Amino acid sequence: MIKTENLTKEYNGNKAVDSLNLEIAEGDIFGFLGPNGAGKSTTILMLVGLIEPTEGKCFINDIEVARNPLRVKEIIGYLPENVGFYPNMTAEQNLDYFARFYAMMDARQRKKRIEELLELVQLDGVSQKVGGYSRGMMQRLGLAQALLNDPAVLFLDEPTANLDPEGVFQYRKLIKQLSDEGKTIFVSSHILSEVSKVCKTIGIISKGRLIARGTLEELKTELSSVGVENMRIIVETIEPMPEITHGDIINAEYDETMRKVVIEARSDIRDYISSGLLEKGIRIREMRMEEPTLEDVFISVYRR
Repeated sequence: MIKTENLTKEYNGNKAVDSLNLEIAEGDIFGFLGPNGAGKSTTILMLVGLIEPTEGKCFINDIEVARNPLRVKEIIGYLPENVGFYPNMTAEQNLDYFARFYAMMDARQRKKRIEELLELVQLDGVSQKVGGYSRGMMQRLGLAQALLNDPAVLFLDEPTANLDPEGVFQYRKLIKQLSDEGKTIFVSSHILSEVSKVCKTIGIISKGRLIARGTLEELKTELSSVGVENMRIIVETIEPMPEITHGDIINAEYDETMRKVVIEARSDIRDYISSGLLEKGIRIREMRMEEPTLEDVFISVYRR
């Protein structure tokens, strides 16, 4: 549904996006991760037809964006990082204004669609003008605007930046619902925990180049196979434990009672730890291996 071929954007000789090759399947929720200045927003602006690439091509549902920007805009929705509306108009008036750009909707269809969307983002019944909205309310209205034309592809740039916990919960629920309906969703964010909760596949971009791509599990496996990601083992005992020694232990942090330790090791040494403690008559309350988080994966891939 989304494809780029050597997509490149230069500004004053500097490549903001550098030979980006990407394929995203229909119905996927794709998380696009990277630090500020990595090229995330520039990539989205090319994909939605707001700027043209210096080199390369991008396609939405096999339509080349630079050659057919209006055709592409008919089938996509876009929530920018800083969404803007006319402050002297209500939410309904703002949405009706933007809906008029879609020729396929007459006045009756516009009214029905706007009512549905305002209820969906929990702004139905709000009569005040948009100028009095909080940032979270503005963000929710932006999501409604992005969905006006019932798009096949949805681009979201930092979608949870201004939402409160309830708004974030509703956002996650909505994104999964839209994906179940077959929509393809492209989420650009640096809020890693949020991406891990909603996205099916992840791409990490650094200095305009894609440096890793896959599901979270695939990225964890890749890191493990090249020895970048170490094991983190947490052990709690009933009696104080002696210092645990093993050649694969990189670091061990004990609490002051010596009843809990967090071990960073090159391999899974839980069997070694449990047998050693039991031999000494020390009872184990809990022992578990902590899975690497998306933050761990991101930092490891980014540094590599």
